Amino acid sequence: MRKALTERILVTVAAMLVSGAVGAGKEAVKVAQLSTDEKKTESTPSAAITYKAPLRGAPATRVGGGTRSVGTMPMTVLVLAPNETGFTTRDMPTLYWYVSEGLNHPVELTLISLESLDAASKPAVELKLNPPTRAGVHALSLAQHNIVLKPGVEYQWFVAAVGNPAQRSNDVVAGGTIKRIAETDAVHARLKEVPAAGRPALYAGEGIWYDAIDELSKLINAEPANRQLRESRAALLEQVGLAEAAAFDRALR
Repeated sequence: MRKALTERILVTVAAMLVSGAVGAGKEAVKVAQLSTDEKKTESTPSAAITYKAPLRGAPATRVGGGTRSVGTMPMTVLVLAPNETGFTTRDMPTLYWYVSEGLNHPVELTLISLESLDAASKPAVELKLNPPTRAGVHALSLAQHNIVLKPGVEYQWFVAAVGNPAQRSNDVVAGGTIKRIAETDAVHARLKEVPAAGRPALYAGEGIWYDAIDELSKLINAEPANRQLRESRAALLEQVGLAEAAAFDRALR
């Protein structure tokens, strides 16, 4: 069954790339709530967040972004990932994705190691999420599924909105890539000095996309009405070409 699901995802992605149509989106991640005093002092980024892509100019690995229909509903699905492979320093990071409309169809999430793509290899993650799925940003916590990324190995992950199980080529699919790297001594030292509000900018400045978006999203989850936090995430998303997800954040301000 796992092999069949993986093959369906890969066939679907191939079909989307050929046709030029792409898109996908759910799983809420629980985060620790900041205390009232911490919210006042640490929940707002203290500096502009600028992502310095370490692989700028590398081949694009992100797919998705086109508007398609699931059933009769036009929608867009995006993975919150850079155009090229994004980095993380964490062994079990959280992956974020976005869907423009609420869904009444299943959503499938798949994580595949690119270390080996032979027929016998199994996905690290295969999840089927039953509807409904709300519009907006969602998260897939690898820690909740006890999935550990190997250092130096590139992984590809997909989100697929399944409109018709009998016609998987019509799925709305989005995907990106992630690679775990070692945390440098300089970053480790700086993390000890900055408050939680400074971590998104620190990670983004070091080109560590997935840690930056995770730290910023945690702040938003802890304080969803904070307009400046949502503006910071919107600006970060725009830097990697995710304008529609950015607009959604701004609309909630």
